[in-house]
Amino acid sequence: MDFSDLGKMKEMMGQARQMQEQMERKLSETVVEASSGGGVVTVRMNGKKEVLRLKIEASAIGSAGSDLELLEDLITAAVNEAGRRADEAIKASVAGMMGGLGLPDLPGLR
Repeated sequence: MDFSDLGKMKEMMGQARQMQEQMERKLSETVVEASSGGGVVTVRMNGKKEVLRLKIEASAIGSAGSDLELLEDLITAAVNEAGRRADEAIKASVAGMMGGLGLPDLPGLR
């Protein structure tokens, strides 16, 4: 390995670090929203899959309040759907970033 190879490797490591920082920023900035029960429960989540907001309509307390299990199911469904949407948004973002590198398509990122 000569000095030019070391230089190329250092440059590639710098690019990888830069991409990781961009990805972290995108994960934080990506926000998705999903609801269940016709909008009775709404979840807002970022790309890191952190729940930013959980909204339960007041009508759910009256109708589902007597059926706690139904309300729990609606919350679970909304959180799961928000997670799926976050995954899709991040996959699209990663595919876009990788496309800029001129790499061949990665099967899991289409």
